[in-house]
Amino acid sequence: MKTPQGLQPLIDDGIIDDVLRPLKSGKEAAVYVVRSGGDVRCAKVYKDMAHRSFQQRVQYQEGRKVGSSREARAIGKGSKYGRKQQEVAWKNAEVDALYLLRDAGVRVPEPFGYFHGVLVMELVTDADGLSAPRLGEVDVSAEDARAYHAILVRQVVLMLCAGLIHGDLSAYNVLIGPDGPVVIDFPQVVSAAGNNAARTMLLRDVNNLTAYLGRSAPELLDTWYGEEMWALFQAGELRADTELTGHFEPDESEVDLDSIRQSINDAREEALIRQQGREAAEED
Repeated sequence: MKTPQGLQPLIDDGIIDDVLRPLKSGKEAAVYVVRSGGDVRCAKVYKDMAHRSFQQRVQYQEGRKVGSSREARAIGKGSKYGRKQQEVAWKNAEVDALYLLRDAGVRVPEPFGYFHGVLVMELVTDADGLSAPRLGEVDVSAEDARAYHAILVRQVVLMLCAGLIHGDLSAYNVLIGPDGPVVIDFPQVVSAAGNNAARTMLLRDVNNLTAYLGRSAPELLDTWYGEEMWALFQAGELRADTELTGHFEPDESEVDLDSIRQSINDAREEALIRQQGREAAEED
């Protein structure tokens, strides 16, 4: 195939040898299957801010570190330089997250480097060596749904222990490899301690997964893993090996339980709408 413009510098520098095929094109990036030496990998080419349609960037970027106080001031003022630095920080977020989460034991693709604004990483494959399907693209039995849910809840715990929340986790940001789910797509990752919307995003991530897998295993819909892990995190008691129960008893003297349940239902409905919109955008 014709080499995409964003990948030509990597070929010129000998980082990759050739581009085999496109893998995925979304709102934030285009992913290609590439050859690097004797290995087949994937390369993620990020789209410039002007060409992205991802919304609420400010909310996701709250709490992210920038290079210097000068850059922080420029970003705050919205100057041309600030917008450029904001764009750099946005593109670097996934790279930094992948290295951090990989070291923390989270099931994410192995990163191999960030070159000329392109992330080169492991190509997750299925048992036959083909590109792994997304969770939202496979038929899931009740047994698989329970197993996948347990694995993914553990990944969310490991991410939270590493100080991060995915921020846009759903059945379409999870690949199913031979050993089970692998979490992908982290440009919108948020700081658990530095973002005022962290709790909301964590609950949405967990509820998205629960709502989807609960179609196959309805008993999952009565679990409260997100609330449980956040309460432990806030109390400084969440560990990578913490055994969760899925049960959560809020202080009903201070919390409107009906409102919490309604918020969860709203999040699950929003997840369905977001998935439908994502599918429609990719079909276009």
